Amino acid sequence: MKAMILAAGLGTRLRPLTDDRPKALVTVAGRTMLEAALARLRAAGVTGVIVNAHHFADQIEQFVKGREDFGMRIEVSREEELLDTGGGLKRAAWFFLESGPDRDAPFIVHNVDVISSIDLARMVRDHTQSGALATLAVAARESSRKLIFDEQGNLSGRRAGRKAEPEVVRPAQQTSELAFSGIHVISPRIFSLMYETGAFSIIDAYLRLASQGEKIPAFRADEYYWRDLGRPESIAAAEDEISHRRLSPRPVN
Repeated sequence: MKAMILAAGLGTRLRPLTDDRPKALVTVAGRTMLEAALARLRAAGVTGVIVNAHHFADQIEQFVKGREDFGMRIEVSREEELLDTGGGLKRAAWFFLESGPDRDAPFIVHNVDVISSIDLARMVRDHTQSGALATLAVAARESSRKLIFDEQGNLSGRRAGRKAEPEVVRPAQQTSELAFSGIHVISPRIFSLMYETGAFSIIDAYLRLASQGEKIPAFRADEYYWRDLGRPESIAAAEDEISHRRLSPRPVN
């Protein structure tokens, strides 16, 4: 199985920690975000990973080349200009479409700046059984941006801000607004359906495809630990949780 780690962002919310390094190499409890993400993916059965890089890209390449204990094939997709999540994935399409045993298998996309105990192997199994185009890890937690899912749990819209009007791409009788956790499982056929070019959000592509009838379900991750690491105070909180062994599945509220 293959995966992509999204790590090209400027990390502006993490300044001054990212003044001299990419956010992927900011440390949390003694190891870099990139190392933590790679370890999680390897534990889920991933054998090949591509990491996109822009801000201090040389440092990411040197870090990967300087370590031989990750136990996986690792490629770096350099972006001279930021391509956002969708553009970054599309640029890395070659990695997932090359010939080999994983050519038609689903793959994982994981933000470098999130930490969680989400069961990635279970998420892949659910995705495969459903026959979905993409499966998104979501939870009922506070967020300024929400994705909207219908009564069957399929993507049907989004709310881009707390006071924003919902953008509905597929009408539904009943809906749930859930926060995206930055982890997806995607079928490689998405590359033949991504008409967007340049820099674009993968969520924009998902919404277009959902409006055309593609199945993009939610994977409810409420029972798992999850934290965004995009701010220094979030890193401090995560380190406290790890030190007190709270980085483990949490009960559903």
